[in-house]
Amino acid sequence: MNTPIIKVSHLEKNFGENKVLVDIDFETYKGDVISIIGSSGSGKSTLLRCINLLEKPTSGSIYFHGQDIQEKGFSLQEYRARVGMVFQNFNLFNNLTVLDNCTVGQIKVNRKSKSEAEKFALEILNSVGMAQYIHAKPKQISGGQKQRVAIARALSMEPEVLLFDEPTSALDPEMVGEVLSVMRNLANSGLTLLVVTHEMAFARDVSNRVVFMDEGLIAEDSTPDIIFNNPKNQRTRIFLDRMLNQ
Repeated sequence: MNTPIIKVSHLEKNFGENKVLVDIDFETYKGDVISIIGSSGSGKSTLLRCINLLEKPTSGSIYFHGQDIQEKGFSLQEYRARVGMVFQNFNLFNNLTVLDNCTVGQIKVNRKSKSEAEKFALEILNSVGMAQYIHAKPKQISGGQKQRVAIARALSMEPEVLLFDEPTSALDPEMVGEVLSVMRNLANSGLTLLVVTHEMAFARDVSNRVVFMDEGLIAEDSTPDIIFNNPKNQRTRIFLDRMLNQ
């Protein structure tokens, strides 16, 4: 039986009186490309941030290869290397060059030598079309280029899973395509991706699963074909009608 890489069980997250996640059950298997869609405030980003423990769940469990990530003694640093995250606002180290952004984690966490880290970083930067910018600082490149560097930085840690939190929402429209193209290539390479996105074409064409969240609940979790062509949930239908007819 195929066991999940990540399993979320009865996850809840409250901010004060505000219930942001309500009894979330969710499994991710190797090679899954899962798009998480829903209105702003539905809990999508909070779910990703809980999976990466950037937010501490109020209750419930998150397992990585069957191990509880909230257990005492669990190595969070190692986990975050294996479950990488790409943020909406890039979160690059502004004082480091593009190349150094992609080597620092390899050297400090994966304990590679500088030359080994640089060689691997160059391969990754080349694969996302950023090899010619290795000496640039983040302020010298465009938003789309920053996001490609952020993806390269996450990939340089050789993760099993990549979490994307609305990776195109801070970009100018003409830069969205270049980032989605990199993500498409990653999906085709077999890497496991969890993507919070408003890009419905990506969710429909690239994912093997689409999760629709509504008011902190997973309202529907199915194939793109069912979600986009025959959604079972009325709220899914209303959301997609709005998104696809803008």
